[in-house]
Amino acid sequence: MSVKAKKHLGQHFLKDENIAKKIADTLSFQGYKAVLEIGPGMGVLTKYLLEKDTTTYVIEIDSESVEYLQANYLNLAPRIIEKDFLKYDLKEVFNDSQFAIIGNFPYNISTQIVFKVLEMREQIPEFSGMFQKEVAQRICEKEGSKAYGILSVLAQAFYNAEYLFTVPPSVFNPPPKVESGVLRLTRKEHLDLPCDEALFFRVVKIAFQQRRKTLRNSLKIFNLSDNLKANAIFGKRPEQLSVDSFIELTQLIENDI
Repeated sequence: MSVKAKKHLGQHFLKDENIAKKIADTLSFQGYKAVLEIGPGMGVLTKYLLEKDTTTYVIEIDSESVEYLQANYLNLAPRIIEKDFLKYDLKEVFNDSQFAIIGNFPYNISTQIVFKVLEMREQIPEFSGMFQKEVAQRICEKEGSKAYGILSVLAQAFYNAEYLFTVPPSVFNPPPKVESGVLRLTRKEHLDLPCDEALFFRVVKIAFQQRRKTLRNSLKIFNLSDNLKANAIFGKRPEQLSVDSFIELTQLIENDI
């Protein structure tokens, strides 16, 4: 694939075999029989996934990469999905079965990939891969940090998030201008939140859209009672609240509206 095509896709292709193997080893391969790699490119990570005791699928939107994979990974060919991950209904391949997701994710769609994983969380017990370092850290960040935000809370509501290691620009072609970071999300045992999930997502997003304001001011849209707004939690800013505190906040709002 040409450098121009790579830049168009927002992807920087990994060329370091040791890093590729290390990323493949981030999954446990327990509790599911299939793994889906997003954006395999020329297969540097794929080759190590194919060595695992699992069924590997790849999803790739670029036709040149698909042709390369079909020619060089003959056993993989029937499981190459030439589709846009964000638009494709994965149930066409996996039905309702469990599968993991892994990849060297294109920077320009990496957060959208996480949101789609959250939508499919009942089928995805494990997720790992490479992001722009700041994004990976943000997903894994805890309350009290400026990096802590919507993605942190929503991901950690359903998954245990671990930042695993940092990857330098020199191991990519073309080299990005920033460092990369590899993370792992492991699904929590209990997926159901003890509050209205749609309201939880809405509260988190609205709170962080005005993160400098106290919750009393940023959540005015809910027309909450004066009695509820007197609760000490509404005097805090969103980055001060843990995931459990956001669940508690959602419960309070749910009971008031």
